[in-house]
Amino acid sequence: MLAVGLTGGIGSGKSTVADLLVARGAVLIDADRIARQVVAPGGAAYGPVVQRFGPAVVAADGTIDRPALAAVVFADPGALADLNAITHPAIGAVMTERRAAEEDTGHIVVLDVPLLTPAHRDLLGLDAVVVVDCDPALALRRLTSARGMDRADAEARMAAQVGRHERLQGADLVVANDGSLSELEDEVASAWESLEAMARSKGHGGSEEPMGGGD
Repeated sequence: MLAVGLTGGIGSGKSTVADLLVARGAVLIDADRIARQVVAPGGAAYGPVVQRFGPAVVAADGTIDRPALAAVVFADPGALADLNAITHPAIGAVMTERRAAEEDTGHIVVLDVPLLTPAHRDLLGLDAVVVVDCDPALALRRLTSARGMDRADAEARMAAQVGRHERLQGADLVVANDGSLSELEDEVASAWESLEAMARSKGHGGSEEPMGGGD
């Protein structure tokens, strides 16, 4: 197995890159999806989140009202730190468990972590980090036009993330996403070739190993 961390700022197109890597044979472990699971009713972080933020963040059906919670935490750095302190250990535990299940395979396993830090290399046993990068002004336009996000909300979310320079400093591979989808596909193809080479040098065959259904 080759364990690869995938990260990028909000609006960078990281989810699209993740989908393109999966199409090439990668196994995806997605922190955002796991985050939704751990705050669902019965999840490890559900009770602590409700206890910390109160009934105002609980929807009528008993689930966490994510927009209401986001409105609180992205306006208050202290509240965001509290939320991260509750959810990150629970998310990390699930990601570690799913990564361990792939340990003896020849797969390229992509761990999609929006707030990936240097500590994740050791915590998740990463062999490489891929950063999806684009100009912040372009990311902001994507958030406000394509996603319909309020500009102030988008700017607050961008400001709450790891800075662009810091992300790039920790990159082994950079996927540029300032152009068209076709250009992004070319960038991903190049990154995939590099990841396959890393997998082979580690003693695995990358996508040449059985994947259960092939490419």
